[in-house]
Amino acid sequence: MPERILVCVAWPYANGSIHIGQLGGAYLPPDIFARYHRTIGNDVLMVSGSDQHGTPITVRAEQEGRSPGEIAAEFQAEFLETWKGMGIEFDLFTTTGTENHARVSQEMFKALLDSGDIYKDTMDLPYCAKEQRFLLDRYVEGTCPICSYDGARGDQCDNCGNVLDPIDLKNRRCKFDGSEPEIRESEHFFHRLGAYNEAVREWLSTGKEHWRKNVLNLSISTTKTGEGLKDRAITRDLTWGVTIPLEGWDDKRIYVWFEAVIGYLSASIEWAQKSGEPDRWREYWLDPACRSYYFIGKDNIWFHTLIWPAQLMGYSKATGDSYNLPYDVPANQYVTIKGSKASTSRRLAVWVPEFLTRYDPDPLRYYLTAIAPETSDSDFTWSGFVQRNNDELVATWGNLVNRVLTFTYRNFDQRVPEAGELTGDDRKLLTTVEEVLLATGNAIAACNFRTALEAAMGAAREANRYLEDNAPWKLLKEDRDRCATVLWTALAAVNGLKIAFYPFLPFTCEKLHGYLGGEGPVGAAGWTMVKPEAGSPLREPEALFKKLDPEIVELEDARLGV
Repeated sequence: MPERILVCVAWPYANGSIHIGQLGGAYLPPDIFARYHRTIGNDVLMVSGSDQHGTPITVRAEQEGRSPGEIAAEFQAEFLETWKGMGIEFDLFTTTGTENHARVSQEMFKALLDSGDIYKDTMDLPYCAKEQRFLLDRYVEGTCPICSYDGARGDQCDNCGNVLDPIDLKNRRCKFDGSEPEIRESEHFFHRLGAYNEAVREWLSTGKEHWRKNVLNLSISTTKTGEGLKDRAITRDLTWGVTIPLEGWDDKRIYVWFEAVIGYLSASIEWAQKSGEPDRWREYWLDPACRSYYFIGKDNIWFHTLIWPAQLMGYSKATGDSYNLPYDVPANQYVTIKGSKASTSRRLAVWVPEFLTRYDPDPLRYYLTAIAPETSDSDFTWSGFVQRNNDELVATWGNLVNRVLTFTYRNFDQRVPEAGELTGDDRKLLTTVEEVLLATGNAIAACNFRTALEAAMGAAREANRYLEDNAPWKLLKEDRDRCATVLWTALAAVNGLKIAFYPFLPFTCEKLHGYLGGEGPVGAAGWTMVKPEAGSPLREPEALFKKLDPEIVELEDARLGV
């Protein structure tokens, strides 16, 4: 029976282009995951959107003398083009700037306020006398009080990953003028997170064997460290963001860390409305049989395994509905660039839109999966990209496809030949592909994408060995019937591997599907090896991948400037 899967994908700040660190860390994995589940017939909803209210947007807007809305709209449009270019298929990619998102966020705010989980209090905030305003978290930089990293921001330290408050920083300085901020008192609303520390810890400690160890250990240890979860302010002194649904609070807004995660819920509701079934979102949020997966980078673990579950627990209590907590949070480590963390704000990255002006998307999808930072940081290098493309995509998988299809097309009337009796060697290859399909699918389902890709490529190598051992180019003159059987077997293997590679290489697998005479989407037949029918027409094949000149490494490194 089909399963229901909710795929929640990190919301990128709408302050810059998507870079390969974000793509490999948070956006490619869920697409691979969703493609697999759709292919096996599961009911999948994959949602995300651009985060328009984060302080990175206001920072860039002030630097460029533009409005935050202009910046956000520009990058929302670019994001949609990036997803299309890379084959990232969302059911809905929206924004936090919609009326729907504001309404859903305000409803949760009011429900938690009425239940007592949100309350008013005062807090100390950094105030810049030169700017004459309170400074948002990211407007303050300084030394991390935990790891002593001097480039920490007021909301989080990128070095140790801990969530911070700006007043916690040592050597505080204003991001704009470098002055030391004063500390002034301001009234705000707070989320009673501390009340949920034990409940969140108990939830984390039960039935999470499938979670990545680093994600689970970090989350559980946070609930055990010191006082565990602490109450946090959920409003700020600013005029860009979701308004507070109460009179007298016009100069403050609901803060991004509280309302951005609500985007997963609001996007699901928006999707349901647009699909003409306005209540269908409930199937993904209130049906306990639905499994929800949150694909993020390691810098967002805290928000998705601690804060968001606490919000959902409180919202369930306040509304009487039982909202599903995350089934899994397969957070990735960082994809670094020549050893440095990619950064939109610091303009250190390989930008995906620029990449797509020079190269095809599938080789990047392949390389980022092959080096996926599932357990530790991985480093993107242009030399590694070229090597993987040339040695694996071109010389192994692409070469197999090209040799089998071209030889068959030219020598068997552009049709699938009829197989004779299969030998043990033939059956062994077909069994290998069937086993690899199963292994690849299981690995994808467990969010082990590197393992899945390695299994598929390993089977491609086996198919190449089979081709070399049976040498159909020799059999063509010596034993045409046996040649036909070998080619039929190889075509069957290619047809099966087409499915195994499809979640990773959707563009080239669609092409291959057409060359094999397939009609409709490549995954329409399901996650299975369909044996080719003798006599069915083939289409003239072309090479799936282009060999890259090693000289591009020096050129691209020069563009990177590090």
